[in-house]
Amino acid sequence: MSSEDNHDPEEIPQLKLRSQLALLRQEHRDLDAAIEALLQSGRRDPLQLQRFKKKKLALKDKIAKLEGRLLPDIIA
Repeated sequence: MSSEDNHDPEEIPQLKLRSQLALLRQEHRDLDAAIEALLQSGRRDPLQLQRFKKKKLALKDKIAKLEGRLLPDIIA
């Protein structure tokens, strides 16, 4: 019996989204640390820094998109 068998079938997609969201947030934090390490190393590599920042921004967009799927719009 898998752990998904213990949940309401409607919860499973949300659990998967939450898991994916956690992974993306961790990757975003890791990139933040990599950028900081690159800056602290004194080894200024503008191309690598640009790649890291671009990937971090793409992750931020994915995170926002997933958060939007998890939190329905509330119309006031």
